[in-house]
Amino acid sequence: MVRKKRLNRLGTGLFTFISIFYVLPVVVVLFNSFKKKSYINLEPFKLPNETTFTGLDNYATAINQYDFLKAVGWTVFITVGSVLVILICTSMCAWFITRVRTRVTKAIYILCVFSMVVPFQMVMFTLSLVTDRLGLGTPWGLIIIYLGFGAGLAVFMFCGFVKSIPIEIEEAAMIDGCSPIRTFFSVVLPIMKPTYISVGILETMWIWNDFLLPYLTLDIKKYKTISIVIQYMKGSYGRVDMGAIMAALIMAVIPVVIFYLSCQKHIIKGVAAGAVKG
Repeated sequence: MVRKKRLNRLGTGLFTFISIFYVLPVVVVLFNSFKKKSYINLEPFKLPNETTFTGLDNYATAINQYDFLKAVGWTVFITVGSVLVILICTSMCAWFITRVRTRVTKAIYILCVFSMVVPFQMVMFTLSLVTDRLGLGTPWGLIIIYLGFGAGLAVFMFCGFVKSIPIEIEEAAMIDGCSPIRTFFSVVLPIMKPTYISVGILETMWIWNDFLLPYLTLDIKKYKTISIVIQYMKGSYGRVDMGAIMAALIMAVIPVVIFYLSCQKHIIKGVAAGAVKG
């Protein structure tokens, strides 16, 4: 009993230390976003005082000078559109390849799983060339590209969950006159809600924070995401607007942190639900 209490205390202390270690950088960025940019490099770990405090000037600079709100709009459009397309297409694909057992569906599943293993650096140059040739350098084209890169994990998780759904439920719906499409949207999709939520959260956090894919594919003169705008705050000849960067980072992090904290319990529920059968 005494040993168990000691282990619990040790685990609690370790968890607290790790939590502080991960939260500390965000806190440092937060109070640096209220400093004058000349003091951020000189006193990065000190709280703002009467001399260094600049109020919301850094946030105003990021919004007005670097067109941050427009970047937020494009990022929201790309993230929401990509996640919706990924969820609908990959869930239908997973349901089909799980219920229809052929060599073709098995090959599709293997290719989806294999896509998670291939490093992005192997395809980035070819991807850039194909994007230019097909005219996909727009937010609408980027949604299609995200579907390709996000399908592997989504299909893998959806397949695991579909295997846990009793096929008798679908057979009963078809006996009642439901077509395969109606069976999926009326019967299967509501049951898959936990996995929908967990896959949606994971894909949202990835797409919202992604830099390389938009940078390689988008026409940057017309469309910029949040990550690209933050990169462009670093000017030429080594000039860096640290104040605006800190403010932009906080504005970029807050929405996804709130979204994650409000939905994190569904990640474990969805993963556990998909791991019932494999």
